[in-house]
Amino acid sequence: MDGKRFTGKVVIVTGAGSGIGAATAYRFGREGATVIAVGRTEDKLKHAAADAPAGSVIVPRVADVSDESAITELIAGVAEEYGRLDVLVNNAGMGLPGTVEQTGTAAWRQIQGVNIDGVFFASRAALPHLRRVGGCIVNVGSVSGLGADWGLAAYNAAKGALVNLTNAMALDHGHEGVRVNAVHPSLTVTPITVPVVENEELMAAFRQRIPMGRAAEPGEVADVIAFLAGPDARFVNGAHIPVDGGLSASSGQPRMF
Repeated sequence: MDGKRFTGKVVIVTGAGSGIGAATAYRFGREGATVIAVGRTEDKLKHAAADAPAGSVIVPRVADVSDESAITELIAGVAEEYGRLDVLVNNAGMGLPGTVEQTGTAAWRQIQGVNIDGVFFASRAALPHLRRVGGCIVNVGSVSGLGADWGLAAYNAAKGALVNLTNAMALDHGHEGVRVNAVHPSLTVTPITVPVVENEELMAAFRQRIPMGRAAEPGEVADVIAFLAGPDARFVNGAHIPVDGGLSASSGQPRMF
């Protein structure tokens, strides 16, 4: 950790009630930022804030990122209250299993709403404030947006859209001093992935595919997010960093030797 790189900075992290979002809030908090932890469930946010590192400032705020007016008002309110906004981490996400045939319209809309509409709404609201201070956006994608999975059609579509939205924003706003980058985790140990992590057969398959032989920890993803948001990445724009233990280095063929 590089000291207090974010002292005096204001950071919004969506989906901050647990997992990667909470770990990211803690990482920025340890480095001196005022962190606005956004999520849909007040109890989860309060518990996450209560577990924050000593001395960090984590402010829970309830909003659904897929609700255009709610997230727009929240971001405007944060910028007004604190006088600035330096970093937006678009982490909120969700997925449901299903092929195209198996996915109902309501589920499709919900997945797109959280994973891509929410990024669009939050980024659009944040950009004027980020522009004033030379701030940045870090999007949390997935290896499932860089390639497809069996039985996750809607999630794959949403995370794939996030990849090119990141590219477009990097092009459109880089000359304005706003950098936009993305991290793409593979399987990460979070409350949502517990059924996978505790399934020995599935985890054996993951260990065969991931060269480092394990799932990621949320803090390992948060560390890369903090790097992208920090001064060491000041000329990094439009980058997509897989945080996947080497999974994407593979051709996709099984181990033969």
